[in-house]
Amino acid sequence: MNRFTEQLARHHLPLRRGPFRTLQINVGRKCNQTCTHCHVDAGPHRTEMMDAETAGKVAAWIIEHRPAIVDITGGAPELSEHFRTFVETARSVGARVIDRNNLTIIETTSHSYLPEYLAGHEVEVVASLPCYLEENVDGQRGNGVFAKSLRALRKLNAVGYGTRLPLTLVYNPTGPSLPPDQAELEADYKHELKERYGIVFTRLITITNQPIARFASDLREQGQWDAYLDLLANSFNPDTVNGLMCRDTISVGWRGEVYDCDFNQMLGMQLRQGRDLYLWDVTPGNLGDHSIRTANHCLACTAGAGSSCGGSLVTTS
Repeated sequence: MNRFTEQLARHHLPLRRGPFRTLQINVGRKCNQTCTHCHVDAGPHRTEMMDAETAGKVAAWIIEHRPAIVDITGGAPELSEHFRTFVETARSVGARVIDRNNLTIIETTSHSYLPEYLAGHEVEVVASLPCYLEENVDGQRGNGVFAKSLRALRKLNAVGYGTRLPLTLVYNPTGPSLPPDQAELEADYKHELKERYGIVFTRLITITNQPIARFASDLREQGQWDAYLDLLANSFNPDTVNGLMCRDTISVGWRGEVYDCDFNQMLGMQLRQGRDLYLWDVTPGNLGDHSIRTANHCLACTAGAGSSCGGSLVTTS
């Protein structure tokens, strides 16, 4: 029994799927950045990307099953040649579309079209900005990233993001700690970004760093692995379980394989039913037949105020 299921058992909590809501598509691992906290271990050197045949099958699934939300991620999802296909297919069936945007992609010549394109299709932009201070952002995401991010945010503001269109910023702690209170941090971000740089946004979400991939390697190198797992386990909050994203999400990998969440995807914890399952093998109706796969990393989603791709799960203040 892993430490996460031990916590569920201690609190007499079942973990079952609820109604399906979100199709999250990870189009591949290629990214124009290399961030220390990245649970995907993405970077410019990665070559794993969804091919045309798989993208076509995913698009057909969207048309048939009409998910309420289509959440496109990577790597930098915009680097996929099929990014616009997914955006336009999902919008055609009335889905809310989310682009997990790293901001600096907007500053590349090949993707300078993004602000107008995303605004034209009313795509929600969810963008990583781990701090409103240059030193902290560049320390986590690379030299010059903060300045590029500010330029990208101004371009998004100019086409209506943060006012007419939803612009969500994402905070990750820089080390082995839990995020601060989401509402309080959002107020700080809004004040500082507006006063310092004239930038506005809709909301801030906080995400706990997952002890997997690049961050896990850093924890082990620094001798903090055990202490971080203890922090997550000791901070288990039973009130977060009902809101866990694995209860209403299908996570799709770049080969079309399916998982309970993007974090399980990075650990290769594929859904199975006598064999590995792919998106075209499942429907929203038969998802309940598959149990949710868990491991120690799931503790990050239930620590403190909880954590998901949508931010905190409960209010702690």
